[in-house]
Amino acid sequence: QVQLVESGGGLVQAGASLRLSCAASGFTFSMFTMGWFRQAPGKEREFVAGVAWSATTTTYADSVKGRFTISRDNAKNTIHLQMNSLKPEDTAIYYCARGKLGYFLDSSTQVDSWGQGTQVTVSS
Repeated sequence: QVQLVESGGGLVQAGASLRLSCAASGFTFSMFTMGWFRQAPGKEREFVAGVAWSATTTTYADSVKGRFTISRDNAKNTIHLQMNSLKPEDTAIYYCARGKLGYFLDSSTQVDSWGQGTQVTVSS
């Protein structure tokens, strides 16, 4: 049974940093691309960042490039999202996602498992 458990969300002021983590279990982690999505109130869920199985390839939404960094540790079955220079518009529920086998994850259509989400709130 696939499980994705996020942690690290919280309430911070604009300009601050947060580090999200996602602990994965129930599957061979190193075989799958992983990523982060977010959903703000009243908006569609959107792609934030993706990392290939080998961690050598990453991709980001334009809105977070240069501020967010995705990483993974295949030995610990975890991925992280380091978020720097946070802005109020980054406020959302952040979801960890597993990509479909054989696909690089950069769209919700390529997701086959979701975590429960963790709330990130950035005050101005």
